[in-house]
Amino acid sequence: MARNKNLHSAKSQKNDEFYTQLSDIENELSHYTDHFRDKVIYCNCDDPFESNFFKYFAMNFNLFGLKKLICTCYVGSPITGAEFDLFHQDIPVSNQKAYKIEIDRVEDENGDGAIDLKDVELLLKNKEGMSELKGDGDFRSLECVELLKQSDIVVTNPPFSLFREYVAQLMKYEKKFIILGNQNAITYKEIFPLIRNDRMWLGYHSGHTLFAVPSYYEIPDFYDLNDKNKLRSNGYIIDKNGVLWRNLGNICWFTNLDIAKRHEDLYLYEEYSPEKYPKYDNYDAINVDKVVEIPKDYFGVMGVPITFLDKYNPDQFEIVAFRKGEDGKDLVFTRERESSTILSYPYTTAIAGMIKNAEGKINGKPTYARITIRRKLSQ
Repeated sequence: MARNKNLHSAKSQKNDEFYTQLSDIENELSHYTDHFRDKVIYCNCDDPFESNFFKYFAMNFNLFGLKKLICTCYVGSPITGAEFDLFHQDIPVSNQKAYKIEIDRVEDENGDGAIDLKDVELLLKNKEGMSELKGDGDFRSLECVELLKQSDIVVTNPPFSLFREYVAQLMKYEKKFIILGNQNAITYKEIFPLIRNDRMWLGYHSGHTLFAVPSYYEIPDFYDLNDKNKLRSNGYIIDKNGVLWRNLGNICWFTNLDIAKRHEDLYLYEEYSPEKYPKYDNYDAINVDKVVEIPKDYFGVMGVPITFLDKYNPDQFEIVAFRKGEDGKDLVFTRERESSTILSYPYTTAIAGMIKNAEGKINGKPTYARITIRRKLSQ
């Protein structure tokens, strides 16, 4: 059902503007606190009135020892200028403005002896450090780029549809960052080389993540907003305040800040055998079904699931390539199987005609994307 069509039209190409839970932000960013001290943090896809990134850094401004916190928002943000009526009040696009907020201190606004969300709300109501932007607040605009140049670390949830362009800008200006993205971004031709060359990597958490979605967000016509069970089964939740949430199962944090997790060795216990680890027909590498099954005594090239990146330690492994063999085709291998188990074999295609002969030889093509890796010799 289409809701707020006028606003949605004004926000074309931005139907992936989701809002991150404070708890998810806390769970990830708590691992980076040493990086934040005396730094300028820039959240360049964040309306301060609605962004939990802004709330998190404002509440912890003094604890982290931040130098400055900057937030900018896009002019089409659903509640820009609407104060605290999150997701409940629509403002005509013509009346909306793009804002920035710059703060170099956070004080105990209500005098209760602690810096908490109430102090952040008072800070926003008083519009401390807030001013209008001349343009639309797009992260690619000249004034936002100038703010980017002044920053040390960028932290935000950028639009997934613009993820390639967003990361390219961070690389161009050589910025440190902690950002959310879809796991599929790993496979992008613009992103994978950055991961392979250790210019960016995965953070601490990945997997299912709940995002609040704005009021103009469209869900399929056959979803009944009054049928909460059906909504939940299809990845949507409406909370007690009437806010619509979407559950996405393939979300990752990406960063280029060095973190302890990145240097933890993956414990290996399996032993290599040609029977268990078949070689690809078109590439000199063995296939490994699961990350935990990487053999401890094999130092050649291995094809592993992309979930390996969550355990990737550059001191232990080297990333060779993504998915393609030397002939430019998907990795394919031939393996003997009992005929009675052919159809349950995990890497058969959906076409039974892939069976080569009566002995049960099959040509399989990995259903899931593969990264090729090799162990470091020092390991």
